[in-house]
Amino acid sequence: MSITTDTTDADERRRHRDEARLIRTREASARKHTVSKDGQWAAGDRTALNPAEEFKSVSDPLDVRHRIETMYSKWGFWSIPPGDLRGRMRWWGLYTQRRPGIDGGRTAQLESHQLDDEFFMLRVRSDGGQLSVKQARMIADVSRDFGRNTADVSDRQNIQLHWIRIEDVPEIFRRVEDAGLFTTEACGDAPRVILGSPVAGVAKDELIDPTPQIQAIIERGIGSPEFSNLPRKFKSAITGTRIPDILHEVQDVAFVAVEHPELGVGYDLWVGGGLSINPHLGVRLGAFVEPAKVPEVWAGVIGIFRDHGYRRLRTRARLKFLVKAWGADKFRQVLEDDYLGWHLPDGPGPEVGGPGDRGDHVGINEQRDGRFYIGAAPIAGRISGDTLAAIADIAEAAGSDRIRLTPLQKILILDVPRDKVSDVVNGLRALELESSPGEFHRNAIACTGIEYCKLAIVETKATAREVVQMLDRAFPDLDVPISVHVNGCPNSCARIQVADIGFKGQLVLDDETGEQVPGFQVHLGGRLGRGEDNDFGRKLRGHKVKADGMPEYIERVTRNYLATREQDEPFARWAFRVDEESLR
Repeated sequence: MSITTDTTDADERRRHRDEARLIRTREASARKHTVSKDGQWAAGDRTALNPAEEFKSVSDPLDVRHRIETMYSKWGFWSIPPGDLRGRMRWWGLYTQRRPGIDGGRTAQLESHQLDDEFFMLRVRSDGGQLSVKQARMIADVSRDFGRNTADVSDRQNIQLHWIRIEDVPEIFRRVEDAGLFTTEACGDAPRVILGSPVAGVAKDELIDPTPQIQAIIERGIGSPEFSNLPRKFKSAITGTRIPDILHEVQDVAFVAVEHPELGVGYDLWVGGGLSINPHLGVRLGAFVEPAKVPEVWAGVIGIFRDHGYRRLRTRARLKFLVKAWGADKFRQVLEDDYLGWHLPDGPGPEVGGPGDRGDHVGINEQRDGRFYIGAAPIAGRISGDTLAAIADIAEAAGSDRIRLTPLQKILILDVPRDKVSDVVNGLRALELESSPGEFHRNAIACTGIEYCKLAIVETKATAREVVQMLDRAFPDLDVPISVHVNGCPNSCARIQVADIGFKGQLVLDDETGEQVPGFQVHLGGRLGRGEDNDFGRKLRGHKVKADGMPEYIERVTRNYLATREQDEPFARWAFRVDEESLR
């Protein structure tokens, strides 16, 4: 009997080993098959091939809110497991913040948990950049009560706060939502804040007010499990102005106002734009979208991204890679045949701007109703809770209830009566928000940088401020725009490839000491909004600039430009025409 039992047990163990081996073989085969297909759901490849795909496959990231409110806010920072802390909480606008004192040389050497501080950055969505006075005051109060008075205007038309404790998040959520705003999918592999023309409904040259379409997209897909698990982030933009003002060429999907000769006013459809390490300009599908059909077309484009996007490698997971592989014709065919079920009519492209069409809306501008909007420039988007509250007070005193944020880190107050214009301009000036700033002040953009961001290698905001202060003194009468974009890492949150002068943060060798110091790779002559003349900036072989030498470098290049430019030649065209020595 004992021999029989032992034999039976051995056979059972052998059977289990064989089954386990077979399962492992099948899984390995499935992974191999999936790798060749890039993890596209539409091809049946659902194997989670990286940590981000794994945590998303376990539960819908949107579900983390319940745990934030009922568990982590009560138990504290160290109760949050990694999958929620550095993953799912982004779907509610929360990123872990960089621990102070960690220099840029260690950014790539340390694990995420070693870079984490016990505080969060929080993004508050303001789709279309739209804020009421009440909403601006609410964000200001949250900043002062919970965020150490921080408040930066991002180039995604929202406000970023810092120093947020997990214990305070439920109260912050309550205040934000009571004011009619939300943080849902402000971050994460989800549809991010929708860029919209900041002068929607008031611009004299507007073809259509896109606000109803923005609201319809929000109702159609934001916070919906249908689109809460995408391969990577998804950026949308829509404008009704005759000359686009939402940088449509670098968005995942963009709707740009046009006038169809037979169908009237609607939108031209663009897909697949994006920057970062592998920049790609969006492509026109040649399709005309009627205003009422915008939300379904948006859902179709994002549905293609969800189902056909490449999920195997995070570095290839943006929509731009799929669009580059497919081309415009195939993308449009799949959109119409598989996602819409009807054909989009062909349509015209948008008007192309010239060098004088800035699209930042800075200055005193008359609205279509005879009132004015005032656009002012913070230096590289840096403000504070106190400043935001003061802006709300200035707007209210002028009889306005509409504040707008722009994709170029600017702030607008709409609906200002003629007799209140001076009051608003002077009030903003007292806050260092100039409506007639120097060219470098007006055209400087900077990302968050090493101060708070775990990916950053160098400091950005203070560097941009130094550039502005030095160069506006050096060139008080500069008669052309020269944009300077400063980024703390290669990811191009500050759109360095499309600036006149773009700086990508990295460590560079100091020739005097032989040591690595904070510095930048330089991109020169990038431009958008010029149609066939769009281009990414020029890079010079081996050319790097130390952070402390950046203002002097920009001054030298600017003087070279002013001395050798041709008549009416913009900086971007000059930067591609001249020899390398003029750019060093």
